[in-house]
Amino acid sequence: MAKNTSLYFRIVEGRNLPAKDVSGTSDPYCIVKVDNEVVARTATVWKNLNPFWGEEYTLHLPMGFHMLSFYVMDEDTIGHDDVIGKISLTKEVIAAQSKGLDSWLNLTRVDPDEEVQGEIHVELELHREAQRTCLRCHVIQARDLAPRDISGTSDPFTRILYNNHSAETSIIKKTRFPHWGETLELSLEKGEEEEGGCVTLEVWDWDMVGKNDFLGKVEIPLACLHRAPPLQGWFRLLPLGNTEDDAGGRLGALRLKVRLAEERILPSVYYQPLIDLLVESVISPAEVEDPTLLTLLEEVTTVESRQDVAMTLVKIYLGQGLVAVGMLYLHEVLRPIINRIFEDKKYVELDPCKIDLNRSRRISFKGSVSEAEIRESSVGLLQGYLCSIVEAIVGSVAQCPLVMRLLFKQLHKRVEEQFPEPQHEDVKYLAISGFFFLRFFAPAILSPKLFHLRDHHADTRTSRTLLLLAKAVQSVGNLGLQLGHGKEQWMAPLHPTILCSVASVKDFLDKLIDVDHDNKGGVPAVGDGEGGLPAQAQGPGPQLLKRLAFKKRYFWLSSETLSYAKTPDWQVRASIPVPCVCAVERVDENAFQLQNVMQVVTQDSEGQLNTMYLQCKNVNELNQWLSAIRKVSIYRAPAPLLPPRSLPQRQVDLLLTARPHSRTHSAVTLGDWSDPLDPDAEAQTIYKQLLQGRDKLRKQYLEPEETEGATDKPVSSGQPSDGLQRAAQTTERAKALVTRLLDVVMDLERTHNTYQRREREEASSLILPS
Repeated sequence: MAKNTSLYFRIVEGRNLPAKDVSGTSDPYCIVKVDNEVVARTATVWKNLNPFWGEEYTLHLPMGFHMLSFYVMDEDTIGHDDVIGKISLTKEVIAAQSKGLDSWLNLTRVDPDEEVQGEIHVELELHREAQRTCLRCHVIQARDLAPRDISGTSDPFTRILYNNHSAETSIIKKTRFPHWGETLELSLEKGEEEEGGCVTLEVWDWDMVGKNDFLGKVEIPLACLHRAPPLQGWFRLLPLGNTEDDAGGRLGALRLKVRLAEERILPSVYYQPLIDLLVESVISPAEVEDPTLLTLLEEVTTVESRQDVAMTLVKIYLGQGLVAVGMLYLHEVLRPIINRIFEDKKYVELDPCKIDLNRSRRISFKGSVSEAEIRESSVGLLQGYLCSIVEAIVGSVAQCPLVMRLLFKQLHKRVEEQFPEPQHEDVKYLAISGFFFLRFFAPAILSPKLFHLRDHHADTRTSRTLLLLAKAVQSVGNLGLQLGHGKEQWMAPLHPTILCSVASVKDFLDKLIDVDHDNKGGVPAVGDGEGGLPAQAQGPGPQLLKRLAFKKRYFWLSSETLSYAKTPDWQVRASIPVPCVCAVERVDENAFQLQNVMQVVTQDSEGQLNTMYLQCKNVNELNQWLSAIRKVSIYRAPAPLLPPRSLPQRQVDLLLTARPHSRTHSAVTLGDWSDPLDPDAEAQTIYKQLLQGRDKLRKQYLEPEETEGATDKPVSSGQPSDGLQRAAQTTERAKALVTRLLDVVMDLERTHNTYQRREREEASSLILPS
């Protein structure tokens, strides 16, 4: 049974950041580290001291972690990016907040002596003689040390200290993975073995000019060395322990949401019955009156956990190929018009309280313009953009993923049955458009970066245009029924355009649900063709790294093949079948002195292993590629994955750059965090929810109740009515489903108890008698 730590965090926004540029602003972005390993990078918000990011991430960390750190950086086009400040949260601090942390936190200064990473492998023992004691330390090696030199490496040496005694190893030049294999000895006179004394190991980067740089330390109580055998192992390097200074808030603050969950995860085979039930509830839907596993799960889900459970179900169905990823469809519909808005950079404003005459100079070359002229120009621009958006949406019936269309058809049917009256004619349209326009298109228009439509957040001017358009699209999704009733009456000039769109939107929704469905063959698997994977998995815009003679290629990933070609429109593509992918792992940047590189290990028909190396533009894209390739190969790969970062020591076959190289610095990986799609961790979440609610389900569906109501009264004809008969059949089907579900939950509970008992027995057997 494996231990899994799930870490969710959302970088919401910053405020009052200090200006780092001569313009009096900054270009902030955030880097996120788990134990000094870079796991995420937000987009850059240009020329803004109060940036909004709204980016969120979920990590599964099988090895656990010690520290989560957020660094706010100022991006510079020339030279190194400036560090503004950081926020560090220990695992204990996060775990203390049972419902998660959600607050503003002041940034602290970044002290180089606190920015340590890596581990050191040593063996220590005490040799006692008549008059003295010899403290012997075998310094074997270190790994993943922090880079302190401009070359991206360090020149490390180790020092051992106890009282006034010290000794040092030799210096190993230009490495972050030094191997010393040296034994250091300290001769202690009688009486120097103090109660509570500590042996300190320090690792330093040697500098020819100036002072040496601190790389980390380990403190070991002398009492630990009194036992036999010698103390040996890998020890995590720790900072000096200086108190962090938040500079009185002068460095600004971040609003963060962080939540931690730790679970014991069983092997996959034990979760399969629960997965089968979840899949069955989708591919073999019950009658309207019958409960399903999803309705039962809803009954036992608390308000606080509903969002998490919903997201977990989406991930499970995504891994099972039962959910359509709408991202590529969204990109196909919106990207042309979004790109046009970003390129135009027009000043648009309708609210008379926010019109700034000084910012509207580009509207006219005749000099100053009036407020009325600004509104007239803004209305024309917004009407043009809105018409383009609506035309793109209503003309996209054929591009909409089949699963989405089937979902909307089912929703339309249920709503029509519930509201058959003529006066509720619009309800069946609103039910669909509420999802389609208000939850799908409008948020993407408002924040294109969060939906991967753009690489960066919009500037202030473009953001305002997008906000006004998102409001208009929401009104279109509401079929114009709420126009004129809100506080924003200054949106009235767009009302005619919105009302003119209603008829075409209804026609579009009618066509959208005009689709047939075969339960067995109508649901496309995620990743079919090129439509089921994140947009980043299609690698546009490669650039050749000039300092290395590697090839550049464009990549595409489908559920069947990983293919590549010289240009996006190249007709002949080389391809690798997904079942031939044996492993995909990130590569240590020290291997090629390059960041964000991963290796794809494949096996040919003769059993020969081949390796390709691909470089992504930043750590986010690297993680998305890793996730995408793992996701399509998880049920297809015939061979087990190789150990992480198993880098063959031979000539590089191929380096493929997905996008231009980024300056984001990526630290070396010690414990690779697993794919965000983790079926076992997700099934464990659903099991825990059902375990908490099993008594409620048993009481409601299985325990007999006192007879009451018409259902239990005899009918005068001697035969039950059709309604009562249907109710009885529904009750029996519900009992059967709940019984089956509770059996699955009980089996998982017994298995958990068995594994936990076995772990306790193994742990107790390792305790030696004193």
